[in-house]
Amino acid sequence: MKIIRGSLITFSGLDGAGKSTQIALLTDHLIKNGARPVYIWSRGGYTAVLQGLKTLSRRFLHRRLPPSGNSPQRSDVFSNWWVRRLWLSLALLDLLWVYGIQIRWHRYRGRPVVCDRYLWDTAIDFRLNFPQEKLDDYWLWRLLGRISPRPDASFLMLLTVEESVRRSEMKGEPFPDPPEVLRQRLACYQDLISRVPFQVLDGSQPITVLFQQILTHLAQVHHDQRIA
Repeated sequence: MKIIRGSLITFSGLDGAGKSTQIALLTDHLIKNGARPVYIWSRGGYTAVLQGLKTLSRRFLHRRLPPSGNSPQRSDVFSNWWVRRLWLSLALLDLLWVYGIQIRWHRYRGRPVVCDRYLWDTAIDFRLNFPQEKLDDYWLWRLLGRISPRPDASFLMLLTVEESVRRSEMKGEPFPDPPEVLRQRLACYQDLISRVPFQVLDGSQPITVLFQQILTHLAQVHHDQRIA
């Protein structure tokens, strides 16, 4: 399967739906076909730059910062409005670098970019974790939406909440979402289907079946781009 130079392919969906497995298969497939794909995992507030800053802060500030993951200490810290807004602003600035500069640079060089999570997953995360904040009022969020490249193909991998919980337990996820949060996430993704051109995949299907569906869709995208 050939792919247009500098294509952007994104994968979204619930934990345990198989995103990592399909991304690994697709990346290997692209390499075997002569491409040099770039893999980017992005989650607002958890990208490499901010993780490094938080590690340094914990080292020098000791107990002033809460540990990673959900905890009473973390909830107490984020009860302060200025902490929430500072954290969101830093996370958005970080994503402006990832989406607006890094991805665009790789595409300019002709390298296909495969993203594990993208703009829509970020929006769901922020709205679920910080319901007190009106995300659309943040000028950084509006700017991020404007400069983030439009994907050539966006895959949304879904499965039931019960199956997501089961797979997370099998994988030993350190900070899994509780079922009630997973239900909220699932509802948010289902609401997005009518507004985002997702190729929706059933994550409960066999790995090989899913991968073939992905290749078929990408082949169609490649064909449509060539004749456009």
